[in-house]
Amino acid sequence: MSADEQAIRLVVSDIDGTLVDKQKVLTQATVDAVRRLEDAGVGFTVISARPMSGIMPIAEALAIDAPMAAFNGGILFRRDGSVTEHHVIDAGVTAGVMAIAADSAVDTWVFADNLWYASTDAGEHVAHERLASNQDPIVTTDFSDLIDHADKVTFVSDDHAMLADLAERCKAGHGTDATIAQSQVYYLDVTALAANKGDGLIALAATFDQPLDAVAVLGDQFNDVPMLERAGLAIAMGNAPDPVKQIAHRVTTGNDADGVAHAIDTIILPRIGVSA
Repeated sequence: MSADEQAIRLVVSDIDGTLVDKQKVLTQATVDAVRRLEDAGVGFTVISARPMSGIMPIAEALAIDAPMAAFNGGILFRRDGSVTEHHVIDAGVTAGVMAIAADSAVDTWVFADNLWYASTDAGEHVAHERLASNQDPIVTTDFSDLIDHADKVTFVSDDHAMLADLAERCKAGHGTDATIAQSQVYYLDVTALAANKGDGLIALAATFDQPLDAVAVLGDQFNDVPMLERAGLAIAMGNAPDPVKQIAHRVTTGNDADGVAHAIDTIILPRIGVSA
């Protein structure tokens, strides 16, 4: 896919697999590149499947005072904690996908009320989510009190084929009423219908008063596809699956090779006539 040479005035980045490395660390090279971007007069913000609590450390490190998006666009908020837009999953959808998943060997996570509820606190993925969410899980097997106001439901499994099949079954039952996508091969996320990175990108661009063709986005997974398809400049990470790379206009290096910094310095800044 090709992109024209429209000047870029806003960059919107995914976080996990994109802005941070595999250890969930925001490197100094990336921090410095974002500063160069902003010094050149280009806005920068983030959109992520993470909850607000998990985005806040990134916002602090990068001093992002502009609106950001959590839960793939389900919540638009600022670093001071103020929320300007909030979409929760329809209660029927939450109950429905949980019923569909009941016969599958998955761990279940529910995010609601700025908290993370999980069916277990054991395992590698829980350890990673502690870092990504910046909080510890509340262990429970009874999610009934959360059904009517969940921000995100995540089913977790290292049986990738089984989880992909579960994704298709959930989409068949509720794909028209919710956003159902895999943020990793081991995570199946369910969010509100409006909580997708395409609608989230549109909302963020509007807050910056920028048209979509003046926006560059960076992402690595299938839940990033809706924003990659809408942006004026779509950049996939080197670690992205091939189908995601094929949707993008350009491909940068991997997230463990400062791919966002590389994209800023070699793709985005040259589009506005600035040398890194």
